[in-house]
Amino acid sequence: MAPEMLPPGSVVGMLGGGQLGRMMALAAARLGLSVHVYCPDPDSPAFDVARAHTVAGYDDEAALAAFADRCDVVTYEFENVPARAAEVIAQRTLLRPGALALATSQDRLVEKTFLRKAGAEVAAFASIDRAADIDAAIAVTGLPAIVKTRRFGYDGKGQRKVESREALAAAVTELGGADLILEALVPFELEVSAIVVRGADGAAAVYDIGENSHADHILKQTRVPARIGAETAAAAAALGRRIADALDYVGVLGVELFVVRDDQGERLVVNEMAPRVHNSGHWTEDGAVTSQFENHVRVIAGWPIGSVATIAPTVMENLIGAEADAWAAIAADPKARLHLYGKAESRPGRKMGHVNRVGV
Repeated sequence: MAPEMLPPGSVVGMLGGGQLGRMMALAAARLGLSVHVYCPDPDSPAFDVARAHTVAGYDDEAALAAFADRCDVVTYEFENVPARAAEVIAQRTLLRPGALALATSQDRLVEKTFLRKAGAEVAAFASIDRAADIDAAIAVTGLPAIVKTRRFGYDGKGQRKVESREALAAAVTELGGADLILEALVPFELEVSAIVVRGADGAAAVYDIGENSHADHILKQTRVPARIGAETAAAAAALGRRIADALDYVGVLGVELFVVRDDQGERLVVNEMAPRVHNSGHWTEDGAVTSQFENHVRVIAGWPIGSVATIAPTVMENLIGAEADAWAAIAADPKARLHLYGKAESRPGRKMGHVNRVGV
């Protein structure tokens, strides 16, 4: 065993206690690794399956330091971990993925700039920091366009589609008037995801490309394999690897891409990246030899990457709000594998679980 491999019994720290942390903790347990979850929410679903947990704020540096001292490596299940919290952790123990990936993904303007520098095609974009920037931004992106907050947006939150200068001005005011980004609309046919796993030694693998569909700005379904050409799939995987290499990334990285079809064929425009396991990779729990959750744990612990081969065509469907109430019927489906997150309260728009149907 290589000395950099953490042996069974080592402690993996998890910043964040949501469903992604829950699924990573379950995967870690199968490998004999213990998980310590740090989250401010006392009802975090990951707590149910972790060996230890700490309930404290991300601004509590004493609690963060004590947590880090009990962990052999620390990771995170969401990208909005405060930079200072990550810094405190990294000063005391191994943090994977590193601070660069976290900082890059937390700001859409920084992210788009990074992706372009890394050689990826992205939508035309411009920053808006005050009302006086509106006309210059429109000159770059055209209209209609999408205005977004640079930070903390997810599942369609913090963004507005605008079709006129007047609508943009109103949206800028509504979204706070500063720290915004305007993005050109991309005339895409499909959205797909590349789920990349990369180790500290630079070795990387990419799962089969998944095709995503949304409802009310929330991912509803991922289908594998995506209905794209073989060359496009290979290009998406190569883009994912290139981005992971540019970040010197360790862990699982989700890269969302638009597929644009025109007279020249198919081309890819990168939408965004997520420095963590990704909702569009949930199909791997049942449809791939090694799940994204196990592979994330493997590489942050210095273990070799598990096979990313697809077992059979798979469809992952998110169970949102009251849809999870149909758990009994889903469990009776011989092709369905049900995953519920243990959340106490079902609310509209809240991800309560997912179901994978393999071989469909």
